[in-house]
Amino acid sequence: MTAENATASASSEPAKSNNFLRQRIEQDLDAGAMKKVVMRFPPEPNGYLHIGHAKAICLNFGLARDFNGECNLRFDDTNPEKESDEYIAAITEDVKWLGFEWNGEIRYASSYFEQLHLWAQQLIADGKAYVCDLSAQEAREYRGTLTSAGSNSPHRDRSVEENQDLFARMTAGEFDEGACVLRAKIDMAAPNINLRDPIIYRIRKVVHHQTGDRWCVYPTYDFTHGQSDAIEGITHSICTLEFEDHRPLYEWFLNALPVPAQPHQYEFSRLNLNYTVTSKRKLKRLVDEAVVAGWDDPRMPTISGMRRRGYAAASLRSFCEAIGVTRVNGVVDMSMLEFFVREHHNLHAPRAMVVLKPLKVVLTNYPDDQVEQLTGANHPQNPAMGSRQLPFTKTLYIDQEDFRESANKKFKRLVLGKKVRLRNAYVIMAEKAITDEHGNVTEVHATYDPATLGEDPPDGVKPKGVIQWVSASEGINITVREYDRLFSAEAPEQEGEGDDGFLTAINPQSFVEHTQCVAEPTLGNTEPESVFQFEREGYFVADRNDYTKQRPVFNKTIGLRDSWAKQDS
Repeated sequence: MTAENATASASSEPAKSNNFLRQRIEQDLDAGAMKKVVMRFPPEPNGYLHIGHAKAICLNFGLARDFNGECNLRFDDTNPEKESDEYIAAITEDVKWLGFEWNGEIRYASSYFEQLHLWAQQLIADGKAYVCDLSAQEAREYRGTLTSAGSNSPHRDRSVEENQDLFARMTAGEFDEGACVLRAKIDMAAPNINLRDPIIYRIRKVVHHQTGDRWCVYPTYDFTHGQSDAIEGITHSICTLEFEDHRPLYEWFLNALPVPAQPHQYEFSRLNLNYTVTSKRKLKRLVDEAVVAGWDDPRMPTISGMRRRGYAAASLRSFCEAIGVTRVNGVVDMSMLEFFVREHHNLHAPRAMVVLKPLKVVLTNYPDDQVEQLTGANHPQNPAMGSRQLPFTKTLYIDQEDFRESANKKFKRLVLGKKVRLRNAYVIMAEKAITDEHGNVTEVHATYDPATLGEDPPDGVKPKGVIQWVSASEGINITVREYDRLFSAEAPEQEGEGDDGFLTAINPQSFVEHTQCVAEPTLGNTEPESVFQFEREGYFVADRNDYTKQRPVFNKTIGLRDSWAKQDS
């Protein structure tokens, strides 16, 4: 799917698509299957959320909102070795920033550990679970393959009493990690491998971020997920397609235990975006190996990274709605996400003038000490956004790329002997170029026409172009960080060989920092996360971490046009 397919307006919340999940909820409500729709978003706090999670957040919270239901935020925190409070705080902030509110307090699967442990004992008492001493390697051998049945563990027929004793000793910490596990007794010949006596409890002697050292045995995700849904009265448990083969196990546990509700699991296609990696493990490698500057690096596909880069929450919501909800996996073109980002900022971002690579221009006929306050519209198509003052002086800065000593007719900027208009100001003519010993232009002398403020030149010779400028004495120094796509390959995970292949696709031009930029004074008195369109350059955001009025730092959000279009076609 490409940006050309995007029909939703970025100026407002998009119309809701009538996907299969929406249809199912409507059918259930019409049939009286439930009184209220109750959804949940259940991330594991083992990393920061990425663009794929944004789709799941918008889907779960959006459906609950549209049907006057509720959506819980629950952390499925069953693996304390990889989880942390940092991730919990980041995820919570991401959900809020996207514009959603969860029902009640934040929930944790760990809050249900006591009940889950009792249910595990129930399965043992019913002869539906047993303690198994096989090593991990032996368990893999006994499990069988996709084409051959597994074999029963030699410990499968232990008595209820023996299993109860062993599980109690596991819980008391008598055994080392890996010495044994608790497994559900289902069917080692089942075509679905997930039903071949799956592990439901394992020994982990680590401190949990919520329960401390209360437990040294922890339930698996498969055992925790459905029962947590049942405890919370979830009506529609939505997962991505990779969990489809886990649904029979989800249902087996619900049917085997005296749970208070019978939730149903439904699967939809996950979001796959080209030029992007969304594996949490690989994203963590990028952070741990300092390929990026953290989980919120503006090149990362994390929600916090996109926020820091200046993407609007409304853009992400519009994008997630536009890509739709199906049961068919596919790849969405990055340009579609960028389309919604660009469209939103085109409507809402005030304009500003910034010179990224300054070149001094001296107006030889302008009064030496005069500072003239000119006026510039904050948004040329939206008068309601007001205007700002632009100090104009004898010495200005323009961008180095906006001047040529000589050029063909296609170059519509400043050329010796030619005229150009300064944005919101006068028409000037370049008359002389000062160069250094290497022939590089270091300064341009020009004259201005005082009769051209908002008017065409009286001689009838119209300038061929308009360029941005900043007063040399009144402008401020800012740092600009130019960001581009982190990967230069459309499918990074298919590059190179082995698990490190995706690292060979890193775009060496994904980050460039400019420390000598000059900007109009208004940019030194804004707030972090404020987005501006820098005239003719693109959209930029005041960095939420590093921007201060003493040291303004701006991140490039996106260019005015798709610079990857030729490469993508």
